Amino acid sequence: MATTFADHLRSLTDADLGELLRLRPDLVMPVPADLSALAVRAQSRVSVARALDGLDHFTLQILDAARLTRDPDDGTTSVDAVLAMAARPEARAALTRLRALFLITGPDDALHVVPAVDEVSSPYPAGLGRPAADLDPRTAALCADPARLRRTLLAAPPQARAVLDRLADGPPVGTLTGTANAPVSWLVDNALLVRISDEAVEMPREVGLLLRRDAGPLGAVRPQPPAVTGTARDPKTADSAGAGQAMEAVRLAEALLDALDAEPAAMLRSGGVGVRDLRRLAKATGVDEPVAALLLEVANAAGLAGEAERSAGEPLFLPTIGYDAWRGQTLAPRWERLATAWLAMTRQASLVGQRDERDRPINALSMEVERAGAPAARQAVLEVLGDLPPGTAPTPEEVLALLAWRAPRRAKGRENAHLAVLADAATLGVTGLGAITSYGRLLAAPDGEGGASDEDPLGVRAGGDSEFSEVARQLDGLLPAPVDHVLIQADLTVVVPGPPEPTLADELELVAEHESAGGASVYRVTEATIRRALDAGYTADDLHALFRRRSRTPVPQGLTYLVDDIARKHGGLRVGGAGAYIRSDDEALLVQLLADRRLASLGLRRLAPTVLATPYQVGRLLTALREAGYPPVHEDASGAAVVARPKTRRAAVRAVAALKTEPPALTAPRLAGIVEHIRRGDAAARAARRAPVTVRAANGHGVEGLTAVQAHTQALAVLQQAVRDKALVWVGYVDAHGATASRLVRPVSIGAGYLRAEDERTEMLHTFALHRITAAVLDS
Repeated sequence: MATTFADHLRSLTDADLGELLRLRPDLVMPVPADLSALAVRAQSRVSVARALDGLDHFTLQILDAARLTRDPDDGTTSVDAVLAMAARPEARAALTRLRALFLITGPDDALHVVPAVDEVSSPYPAGLGRPAADLDPRTAALCADPARLRRTLLAAPPQARAVLDRLADGPPVGTLTGTANAPVSWLVDNALLVRISDEAVEMPREVGLLLRRDAGPLGAVRPQPPAVTGTARDPKTADSAGAGQAMEAVRLAEALLDALDAEPAAMLRSGGVGVRDLRRLAKATGVDEPVAALLLEVANAAGLAGEAERSAGEPLFLPTIGYDAWRGQTLAPRWERLATAWLAMTRQASLVGQRDERDRPINALSMEVERAGAPAARQAVLEVLGDLPPGTAPTPEEVLALLAWRAPRRAKGRENAHLAVLADAATLGVTGLGAITSYGRLLAAPDGEGGASDEDPLGVRAGGDSEFSEVARQLDGLLPAPVDHVLIQADLTVVVPGPPEPTLADELELVAEHESAGGASVYRVTEATIRRALDAGYTADDLHALFRRRSRTPVPQGLTYLVDDIARKHGGLRVGGAGAYIRSDDEALLVQLLADRRLASLGLRRLAPTVLATPYQVGRLLTALREAGYPPVHEDASGAAVVARPKTRRAAVRAVAALKTEPPALTAPRLAGIVEHIRRGDAAARAARRAPVTVRAANGHGVEGLTAVQAHTQALAVLQQAVRDKALVWVGYVDAHGATASRLVRPVSIGAGYLRAEDERTEMLHTFALHRITAAVLDS
């Protein structure tokens, strides 16, 4: 089969071979050396399973029809047999798709199902059991008499018939239980079921087909996806709602990162952020813990937050350098960076808070949240939403039904993950009122159709709006224009009538507390915020000028009094830091230290008669004192002496780069290049197999009793004759690595110790050193 399959691939045109690679991109990871290698890979279990995973419910049913109609002797079926069993006009298109994927091969009257299909599929095609002849002679005899089989079936008690009906829907195998033993025993005794083990029974295929006589051999055939009767909304309304939620998602992400900036979260030894830190961040952000976990995971995936080690060596989770640049951008590109990271991250944030297999809680940012199939699940859900008419808001059940029809092998057992995608999309503003937004469609579109580019992977470029990606531009048109002013009320609340521009947002974060969000955000000026601004370097005059410049309403007198009153008291107490201190009951000794020029570089300063301070750390202070001849003793914060011990040195852990497993984007030029590469490799492999035995066997070992020297002399004579006659010749030679090879060439010239010849296949000129040529035979 492998050789026949390879020959079939060779008979394809370049366009057909490129179409196969486009439909099954895993076949070019890596690019196969020749068509024989491609044939083996295309029939492998892994590749066939990937191809089956992308098939819809109806196409899989047609594949089952091909499996069921195979001849027991030669294993072939026909187009007519498959179409007759399906009995639907759409079956021909599904069969054509299966043949394009090379899951079914051969002519119309002798179709072959690729053997790996049976290996990676259910052993019960269409939910039907094995033929009676393969199960039990007594059952085979009953099924061989159709009239007797019908009579036996009609005689089945109601409870036994209910068991048969359940098994007829598939799968045809059932497990014995205490309550169902009596009906099952009757069915086994009457040969309608066959016991295949002590605890399991199987329904023969003939019995299942008889029970399905009304529905058809394949059961309920569904050539079309289930209908969606969800709510129809105005697309503009859905876009507006989504844009509002997108604006809120950016604000929440910023609030969470600001909370991390104020107090970084400690990373657990087992990995991830602890429950207490997650609760603290959720409270500071004003959201529940699942939303906080989602924002934390997305910020990490977007490169806005990450791990860093503090001086004690314990890792902390805090904002990255990229966060500052992100904050300075407008809303649309900021949201796109979050949404793009969410779409591509291999993390399922909905698992945070659940229990793992060892009944331990799953923490945010831990390895237990890693799911390699998460990006594919998000893409599948967004594709389902994107294929619906604009403004259509399906119910979650309808989305799950569509996913189960589109790719049943992928969707099975992933219902919770798909529901989590819907919830995440609503939280981030990808959907609005349950319908996918216009910019959400662009976000989920294939590469090159409105999303990020290779040069700008996050879809965020520096510069003006004209340089936005299509996603950011679409969202930016739905968002209110940034404002540079506020409205200060008499109760010291500050109303921002729109999204604040970055500079205004930074100022508001410093001088006011955020109270509520929406189309117009509300902040409040308090004593604490005024004190925070003064601590940041503002003076009372600076604050008065800021409020006058930014407010479109008169500045309340109460705010002016509040600023002046707090500024007057500010700085009454002084707090500073020091790297290390020196204390001694001997004041004269401290005076001597201050006067010692050898210690001038320490910058010693007297805080009290018996205390000196330096901005440098303890280690440098101890070293300088000891080098100057003083005998200091190191003490900790409690005053106890510290006993110094040598530290054990360890090498840094090497980071292991993650492997990319996604198939590359196969553009038309890339496909053409891959096909040409495979064709050339196949031609070379076939040419090497066609080389005369004398050339392959020579290569320094002599030919037909000749010594290596005699064979080389004979080869030169053949080559000189080929140059005169311009004939094709097989040349055996040893390359620079010592490997033996043969090539079919047309010699052009011989001279200066080299043979120059044209490769017949590639039409390229090659040069061979004469001393490396071992044999030469004219092509017959």
